[in-house]
Amino acid sequence: MKVDVVISDRSHPQWPVISDWAAERMAHRIRILDTLTNATGGDCLVMVACHEIATQATRSRYGRCFVTHASDLPEGRGWSPAIWDIVRGKGRIVLSLIEAADPVDTGAVFRKFHAPVKPTDLHGDINKTLSMLIVSALDFILQNPDARPEPQRGEPTSYRRRTPDDSRLDPHQSIASQFDLLRVCDPGRFPAFFELFGERFELIVRKSSKVPPS
Repeated sequence: MKVDVVISDRSHPQWPVISDWAAERMAHRIRILDTLTNATGGDCLVMVACHEIATQATRSRYGRCFVTHASDLPEGRGWSPAIWDIVRGKGRIVLSLIEAADPVDTGAVFRKFHAPVKPTDLHGDINKTLSMLIVSALDFILQNPDARPEPQRGEPTSYRRRTPDDSRLDPHQSIASQFDLLRVCDPGRFPAFFELFGERFELIVRKSSKVPPS
């Protein structure tokens, strides 16, 4: 099977994961692309973290076109849904594998993949969980070429695109009250920060290897 997977940002944490996945599926011809411009055709197009919108002309080059979207669609259409969900207190990630369609995120659902998120999971842990679900979705595509999707059901909700300012912490509020925000901030690309005394400070959290006293 000839499969093109699109991840717009090469620094995205899913890029090395999907690259390793592709290298292990030698029975298929799999390419990882950073733009739809290079999506020249094949059996499947899969948009994992794609900032572009696949036009009908692009989609027509492939037998099937998929999108992985980290929410329980139609809830959480839009940008960075798993991050928004965790910031708002949800203790799980749902990855919806959908058909690419117009408008964006409205396509029929092939399957939903679920995993819990512990309240102590940090950015790296959350990404590992999401990676596991994405790999499961990609394997589902390879193993189920004749799968048929079902229409989305329920009341749709949407999330806006996150900006670097969404990593802002309030220095006058407790760490506990802001921990869900702190733990989802990407320490490399969008670190948590706060402003105090006219200065800006970045804050990176990691788990300690030291055993707390009993």
